[in-house]
Amino acid sequence: MKPDFSNIKIGIGMTGSYCTYESIFKAIAYLKECGADLLAIFSEKASSTDSRFGTCADFLKKAEEMTEKKPITTIPAAEPIGPKSLVDILIIAPCTGNTLSKLANGISDTPVLMAAKSHLRNNKPLVIFLSTNDALGMNLKNIGILLNTKNIYFVPFGQDNYKKKPNSMIAYTDLIPDTIVEALNYRQIQPVIISPHT
Repeated sequence: MKPDFSNIKIGIGMTGSYCTYESIFKAIAYLKECGADLLAIFSEKASSTDSRFGTCADFLKKAEEMTEKKPITTIPAAEPIGPKSLVDILIIAPCTGNTLSKLANGISDTPVLMAAKSHLRNNKPLVIFLSTNDALGMNLKNIGILLNTKNIYFVPFGQDNYKKKPNSMIAYTDLIPDTIVEALNYRQIQPVIISPHT
């Protein structure tokens, strides 16, 4: 059953795992279909770096068209998210290993991290859509920290290529809506770690 996100303000923080953007934008479109009021926040790298998956200009344009708002791309523009209560829930999708490690260690040197810090001050839920090649390596300790941090929730994730990239894990895009439903009620959707992607 399609969730009802009418009158729910959802922030989408996008960082540099560009290979996930196609599926993330599909998820954003679905959230809009469910009635959500959306706001996009891009890290400085995400808003200024072209890749083989597309240009930053195209991604920014698409985000603006889908959310009907100009994306936030600077730290000063992200800081008021908390004081002005601009969103009810924030999802970092995708969340790279770099962003994950900084979040776990209280660093807020990008627009997305500032948005997260500003949002969490209101005791509102923050959702992590993990996408990192070192989830079972150097970043495993940071996943543990964030799983045990108040008001932070994870979209269920699994190993995406355990033969060639055994430390790599990525979240399941189709579970974003259900994760948001649970997080709005301050619950972690279960199970958190599920079968590997095929």
